[in-house]
Amino acid sequence: MTVALQPSSTTLGFDWQRVRAVMRRQGYVQKRGWHRWFDVLVWPVVDTVIWGSIGAFVHQQGGAIRSGLPYMLSGILLMHVLYQSNIAVSTGFMEETWSRNLLNFMVTPIREREYMAGIVLFGLVKLTLGLAMVSLAAFVLYAFNLLSIGWPLIPIVAVLMLVGWCMSLYVISFVLRFGNGAEILAWGVLFIVVALSGVFYPVKALPGALRPIAQVLPSTHAFIAARTVLDGRSLPWHELGYSAIGLLVLIPLALLYLRHMLRVFKTRGYITRYT
Repeated sequence: MTVALQPSSTTLGFDWQRVRAVMRRQGYVQKRGWHRWFDVLVWPVVDTVIWGSIGAFVHQQGGAIRSGLPYMLSGILLMHVLYQSNIAVSTGFMEETWSRNLLNFMVTPIREREYMAGIVLFGLVKLTLGLAMVSLAAFVLYAFNLLSIGWPLIPIVAVLMLVGWCMSLYVISFVLRFGNGAEILAWGVLFIVVALSGVFYPVKALPGALRPIAQVLPSTHAFIAARTVLDGRSLPWHELGYSAIGLLVLIPLALLYLRHMLRVFKTRGYITRYT
């Protein structure tokens, strides 16, 4: 499927008509495939029920407060920020490989940054819907208002969203280099990061050999900040500072790696895999 492009003004290095064309193409795919709504509308509710019920059970048994319902539900909300931001962008690109549409995009005037902007912006829409489903399920099923965390939720969500996008850049790079067999990494890399980031537990609960790796991840410090706020303390800006430093390293590396893999993809003729 291709979307016709019309000339338009260019600002900030983007032709926004082309960006809108990419978003429109993604919207058509989402609208016409009922099964594509599972990750957006169903899976968030399933996760909320599973982890919310575990939290409720531990709380009823008199378990530690950090294993209680608020910690589980806030953890699943923040985990879905990572999940949706990564999966929406990764599968947005993979849709072009599944439909054999990648060559069509490569012969259009769309530049790489315009294409990425389009799938990222459309991914934001899916992310918003996914988080809305988690919030609604938590409120209706467990009478818990996730917005009670307050304004500190904003910078924490921003950090996790950037981490998810960073992961998606690596996943796209792997698919360009190794083909459709690398698609499993969209979920594999995600759950490795989730396991190491301490979504539902502090990093000190991890095996000793894994703790140094966990401390390097920007997402780890975002989850530490979230637990600190849930404990009734002020937002630990130093933890978000560590996250920002990590992102300043990881995002440029991801962009450079993607650019390199795209160059390899073109020069070695890997496009023939998708024609």
